[in-house]
Amino acid sequence: MTPARPGTAPRLSSRETLLFEAGIKLGGVFHQYLGIPVSERTAASLARAIEAAVGLQPFVRRVTVGIHPKRGGPLGRGRFAYRYLIPEMLDVSVQLVDGPTTVEARLQHRPDLRYPLMKVVRMNDPERVSARGARPTRRRVREPARRPRRRPRA
Repeated sequence: MTPARPGTAPRLSSRETLLFEAGIKLGGVFHQYLGIPVSERTAASLARAIEAAVGLQPFVRRVTVGIHPKRGGPLGRGRFAYRYLIPEMLDVSVQLVDGPTTVEARLQHRPDLRYPLMKVVRMNDPERVSARGARPTRRRVREPARRPRRRPRA
C-alpha cells in the first residue's frame, strides 16, 4: 500500500483492492441472506439469485453459491415445510479480477471449527515479482492444520 498524504485516501494495489472486495462480497452474502426461508425446492433458485446480485458488483468475474438445506434444523410441515438459511448451508466462491490481477475467495462452514470461514483460496498478482526473476507470483493459500474436536466436559 502506498502511504497517503494527510487528508487523502491511501492508494491500494490491485491485489489489496481485490482482497478487500472479496471480504466485502462474502461478508455481504453471509449477513444479508441468513435467516431467509429455504427448502429443497427453492435452494437452487435462491443460490442463482444470490449469484446474480453479487455478480453485479465491481471486479466480479465469477460467483458460485451452493445452498445445502439438509444441513439445517427440523423441517416444518405442510406449507411451513422449510428451514431458515444458516451458515452450515452456505458454500460461496468468488473470483475477482482487476487487469491481470486475480483473487479467488471462499465462504464455507468448517465443522471442525464450528465456524463459517472466509478465506483467500488463490491469488495471481503479476505486479509482484518473485525472487527468481520476472515471473508472476502465483500462490495457493493453505488451510490451517485441523485440530481434533474437543469433547465437552460432562
